[in-house]
Amino acid sequence: MKGPPLRSERPTLSRKTAGRLVVAAALVSLAVSGCSPEAQRGFLPGYDDGPVTNQTDRITDMWVGSWVAALIVGIFTWGLMLWCVVAYRKRKNDKTLPIQTRYHLPLEIMYTIVPIVMVGVLFFFTQRDISEMRATDAEPDVTIQVVGKQWSWDFNYLDSDVYDTGQHAVNVGELTTDLGAPGTNESFPTLYLPVNKVVEFQLESRDVIHSFWIPAFIDKMDMIPFRTNVWQVTPTREGIYAGKCAELCGEFHSGMLFNVKVVSQEEYDAHMADLAELGQTGSLGLDLNRQQHEASSASTEGEH
Repeated sequence: MKGPPLRSERPTLSRKTAGRLVVAAALVSLAVSGCSPEAQRGFLPGYDDGPVTNQTDRITDMWVGSWVAALIVGIFTWGLMLWCVVAYRKRKNDKTLPIQTRYHLPLEIMYTIVPIVMVGVLFFFTQRDISEMRATDAEPDVTIQVVGKQWSWDFNYLDSDVYDTGQHAVNVGELTTDLGAPGTNESFPTLYLPVNKVVEFQLESRDVIHSFWIPAFIDKMDMIPFRTNVWQVTPTREGIYAGKCAELCGEFHSGMLFNVKVVSQEEYDAHMADLAELGQTGSLGLDLNRQQHEASSASTEGEH
């Protein structure tokens, strides 16, 4: 016995179902709009008593803005998917086939243009912020040449004509004490920076590619052999922070750690004087030598 023939009919959406979808969308929008920056501060990098550098807020805003835009697109996309699931679901005793559409030109134009606009907007704000973060046209108050080596760091304080040097950390997993900040230790070399001063880093590599990373600064820059990368930043919060290499650079990459101390100008000058008293004057060169001890590697100022 044959049943009634299948026929294609245009489905309809009941007012009750449509009303439920509108209410759900309104609740989601209200929840998203209620997430103020203050409410989310605990989930963002940084400190409650102020940004660590002059670029911290810019980087955080770009990161948060990108996620908000992605969330809005996600909610819209998920909403359309759920709406289609509800509106065009197969109902009981429904013997009709869904209407078949080969193409829909306005819809195809929309989902081509909208992603292009989205990428263009993201590119605009990213380029704007990156250009500001990587600007090097300010007159630096302090110039420090940072030399990455397997597997530690040398710091040449060019204005004060002194240097500091370090060796890679051994048995990192067994280091349980810090200097007041996670990831720091008294055995690591320490980079001193004066607070509220424009610091210019001249980043060099003595052997392979490294990456100069201070997580609290929410920024990093690669160090490439035979190339000098320049980075200007103004630390705005006194404190001690962890530093590390963010580029896999060999066997003891995990031990390529250092401390960062952002201090007052007086404490910074005192540290420069201490390095001079230790005889660590001049600067360390870029010769290919992993073990930079005083007896074998100290060079005169300007040696490369």
